[in-house]
Amino acid sequence: MIKVGLILGITGACRTDELVNLPVDDIEDVGSSLIVKIPNTKTKIPRIFVVTDVGNMLELFRKYLSHVKHKRLFLYYKAGKCSSQPVGKNTMGKIPSVVASYLKLPDVACYTGHCLRRSSATLLADAGVDITTIKRHAGWKSTTVAEGYVENSIENKTKIANQVLVGTTTSAITKTVNRKQAELGLCIRRLDWV
Repeated sequence: MIKVGLILGITGACRTDELVNLPVDDIEDVGSSLIVKIPNTKTKIPRIFVVTDVGNMLELFRKYLSHVKHKRLFLYYKAGKCSSQPVGKNTMGKIPSVVASYLKLPDVACYTGHCLRRSSATLLADAGVDITTIKRHAGWKSTTVAEGYVENSIENKTKIANQVLVGTTTSAITKTVNRKQAELGLCIRRLDWV
C-alpha cells in the first residue's frame, strides 16, 4: 500500500484526500501503462495522469490490486495482510514519513502527505519542464502557487550553473562538468547536507 501510494502520489502530484478517495474504477490498466483519473479535486479541475512501467511499477500495482476487494483502492494493511478497511487520511498522510524513516533521512516528522505534490513539482522542474506544464499536471491555476511548490534542489542548481558557466552546448567539456557536478550532488545528499 505504501509503495503504490508513493508511486501514484508523486506521479500524479496527488493530495492526500485524492488518494484516500481514489476508487479502483478510476484507474484503467491499458497494458503498458495506467491511466488514472482524479475527478474530484480541491480546485474542481479534474485531472488525468499516466503511470508508465518504469522500474516494474505496473507489476507492483497489479500485485497490490489483486488483493483489493473494495471500491476504494487503498486498504489498510496489518501484519502483511490486506483488510477490507479503507485507509484514512492520516494513514495516507504518513506515507512520506514512513519512506523517509526507511531511508534514514533526518527530520522524519517533516515529511507529510503534502510532500508528494511538492516532490512531483520539483522533479518536473528538475527535468526542465516549464511552469505551465507543472501547473496543468498538478491542477494549479496560479503560477505563484506552482512556483512555491518547486524546491531548490541540487539538480536544478547544477543545471543553472552549467548554463551560466558553460552555456547550453553539448561539448565534451559540458558533459564532463555535468557528470562531475551530478557526482557532487550525490555526495552532498549522502552526507545529508541538503
